[in-house]
Amino acid sequence: MAVPESPDPVASATSPDTARPAALARWLWFVAWLIVAIVVVGGITRLTESGLSITEWKPVTGAISPLNEAQWQAEFEAYQQIGEYRHITGPAGMTLADYKFIYFWEWAHRLIGRIIGLAFALPLAWFWIRGAIPSGYKPRLVALLALGGLQGAFGWFMVRSGLSEEVTDVSHFWLSIHLLTALLTLGAVVWTALDFGRLARIPDARAPRFGRLAWLVGSIVFVQLLLGAWVAGLDAGHASDTWPLMQGRLVPEFDMSRGFWWALTHDPFLIHFLHRWWAWVAVAALIVLARKVRPFERRASVAIHAAFGTQIVLGIATVWTGVSLWVATAHQFVGALLVVATAWGLHIVGRRR
Repeated sequence: MAVPESPDPVASATSPDTARPAALARWLWFVAWLIVAIVVVGGITRLTESGLSITEWKPVTGAISPLNEAQWQAEFEAYQQIGEYRHITGPAGMTLADYKFIYFWEWAHRLIGRIIGLAFALPLAWFWIRGAIPSGYKPRLVALLALGGLQGAFGWFMVRSGLSEEVTDVSHFWLSIHLLTALLTLGAVVWTALDFGRLARIPDARAPRFGRLAWLVGSIVFVQLLLGAWVAGLDAGHASDTWPLMQGRLVPEFDMSRGFWWALTHDPFLIHFLHRWWAWVAVAALIVLARKVRPFERRASVAIHAAFGTQIVLGIATVWTGVSLWVATAHQFVGALLVVATAWGLHIVGRRR
């Protein structure tokens, strides 16, 4: 979540009559909750194996789903050419009705992405024309727009990685890039919304710093999110349905035959193990952050504690339920809320510095 150099406090707004930081803050909070929504729907898409159901990227015309049986059949036939159908869903007896179910989730995921693009680009243009953007923030808002576009491109690269006849799933590397870009965008949007909210209250406020504590906490949480994305991409949640032990032992057996680095990035048992125990490193870092924040904003401290506490409980429940769809979806939802709470806490620490 890079932030611009602290603007001159005298030049924090383009004009007292035109700058609208409060309106900008409300707009960005709306966009942030849309991003949370797309992360949740993306999780459902992954958990229902729906991500490869649409085999083409049509940024405009793809917003309309098939309207008649002939169009549905054409989409289904395109899906039947890929490895997922040939080796998994086809032999399992997938029908057109089954296909329509997975198509819906991928289509909904892409539709929300289009809505987010419009919800960001159109108000940005309006605020820009009206001169409502405080000095120093235009480059950041343009960067956020570009990051959103990049997110869409990463999503397509992820889908494309699973469309050949030889593979049956998307690359977990592309899945992690796609998800982490969404969460990075979420954190950056929240940080900027908080900037504008503060400018609305304190017109000469300087931008908070992203200091050493922010880098430390951010890096630890990033690793946990990365491991979680790899768990999702490799279906590693199914590596164990027990907690705290895996395979009846604390450290499970994993494949080292191709070297440690391959195991670290590909073995589902090792990645699942690391994700469940690195979580406690993240908890420790977030407790430190919450304690730093508490004297200045108790609500943010409570939000951080509530987010990571709920996330831990949902993570264990996901394991115990054998990756139940709605428990795992709730786990991803609270993960997005944890990013929001962390950005809030780091923003407060950055102000106080």
